[in-house]
Amino acid sequence: MRIIAGKAGRMTIKVPHAVARPTTDFVRQGMFSILGDLVIDACVADLFAGSGALGLEALSRGAGSCTFVDESTHAVKTIRENLNTTRLQNGRVVNSEVVSFLKKDLIRYHLIFADPPYVKHPLDTEWVGKILDSGLLLPRLEKGGMLYAEVSSKTPAPENPDWKLVDRRQYGSSAILLYQAEATSAL
Repeated sequence: MRIIAGKAGRMTIKVPHAVARPTTDFVRQGMFSILGDLVIDACVADLFAGSGALGLEALSRGAGSCTFVDESTHAVKTIRENLNTTRLQNGRVVNSEVVSFLKKDLIRYHLIFADPPYVKHPLDTEWVGKILDSGLLLPRLEKGGMLYAEVSSKTPAPENPDWKLVDRRQYGSSAILLYQAEATSAL
């Protein structure tokens, strides 16, 4: 896996294969093409970070800062190694379950990335819907900010009255969902 563009473009990063399903280069390229200049100087959160590929790509493309959150100690160690290898600045790594982190965090973000494990079995947690329904994301999002979520292409986009799905794109077995707070999207 590698960083696609920016200051650390083409640099290889490690992936904690035991705990992560990394976002492919193809999907990241598509997503960052959609986001464009929204990344520049943005305060970013990378939830369910895994290798940190989404946040690292954002930092490489000019994001002002990124908070990486993952509950796996192996993933956290890998993200720290990737930050060191790429020499990207302003990365903060937090070892925490995402909902617990959101309950304590006080930072407001321009972009929030959520790339949780895909639902594979009926009893699996559908994390995107869970965090949308939690009410914990809205206070963490700057006015006009965006939530990027990645789900299986077979998963319908979770709905919530506080959030508007502004874009859905499918890339093979993955789908990316872009949400804005409903009050913001009406402006």
